[in-house]
Order: sequence, then structure tokens, then C-alpha cells
Amino acid sequence: MRLATTVALVALLAAPLLQAQVGKNQGLVDPNLADRAALRALPHMSDALADAIVSARPFTSAASLDQVAKTLEAAQRPELYARVFRQIDLNHASREEIMLIPGMTSRMAHEFEEYRPYTSLEQFRREIGKYVDAAEVARLEQFVFVPLKLNAASSEAFMTIPGMTSRMVHEFEEYRPYTSMEQFRREIGKYVDAKEVARLESYVTLE
Repeated sequence: MRLATTVALVALLAAPLLQAQVGKNQGLVDPNLADRAALRALPHMSDALADAIVSARPFTSAASLDQVAKTLEAAQRPELYARVFRQIDLNHASREEIMLIPGMTSRMAHEFEEYRPYTSLEQFRREIGKYVDAAEVARLEQFVFVPLKLNAASSEAFMTIPGMTSRMVHEFEEYRPYTSMEQFRREIGKYVDAKEVARLESYVTLE
């Protein structure tokens, strides 16, 4: 009985980690959610660039953020991205997007691609942990996410989307099963504007 209780407790404690599909944040600023003051405090950030980031929202990929930040010198952008970043989709990001992660190497980018498709962040931790230590896996994790399946993801998984609320999770689940992304846009568009629908949509899939 004691063993069964211990196993159950371990499973319960591990559940949030297994459910999480967006990497655990270690202080990384979200360019879609940060206010202008928070952006202005970042390295190499000017008033003009902060305004450009706010105006260009929503960023649905790291590449879209990089397009705006290209006013900076190439050597400055990695320093900025160590503080603010739009997480990449582990299953679909291009090699160029993966290389935007600060400290990324061509060898590690290859390992990111090697294990596709990822079904969970736990798989990412396990596979990438073959090459770097736990601290580096945790650092890399905050830059990535695994797309959440609209018709199957749990409430806990949906709550890992940046800026998600319990009310919006309820709306995500209310309209299941989704048969198309157009249906998702139509239903969720009853509650938030088109920009926010696009931001949320970038984290989910019907695959």
C-alpha cells in the first residue's frame, strides 16, 4: 500500500511537467505580452524599436520578431534574444529560426531536428539531455514549444500558453471537436480580437 501511494504521489507531482507544452520560463520576456516599459529596459532597445515591436504584434514566430529587430547589428540581436524571444515550434521551425536561439550551434540545431516530431516537452528534455547537462536543457527549453492538439490537449497543457487564462481554456474546450482552424478562429474570435486569435492559434494544431 505504501509503495502504491508513493508511486501515485510521484505521478501527481510529475503531471504538470508532463502536461506542459510550452517551455518553462526563466525570466524571458514575451514580445507579445510585455508592455513598452518592459521592452525599453532590454539590451540594445531604443524607443523606436520598442514602438516597432508593439506595432508589429502579434509575433507568431521567432522569424517575425527577427524581421523587426534587424535594425540592430547582427552581434546585438543574440544579446537581445537572451532576454526577449518568441518561442519556436519544435516540429516546424526552420533551421534559420532554430539558429536564432542564443548560444545555438549548428550541431545542436541538427539534434533539435533529428528527433522530430516531438509529442511532448518531456521527449525534448530526454533527447536533448543526451548532449548537454540539465541546466542547459532548462535554458533551451524556455525558447521552444510543442504544438498543442486542439481536440486532445488537457486544460493544464492549454494553461502553459503564455497569457492564457482559465476562462479562455474553457472556451477552447467548449467548442470541441474542432474540424478546421477556421472554426477555431470563428469561435475564439467571439471573445478576443483577431490579433489575439492569431497569437493563440500559433500554439495549437489540429494534427
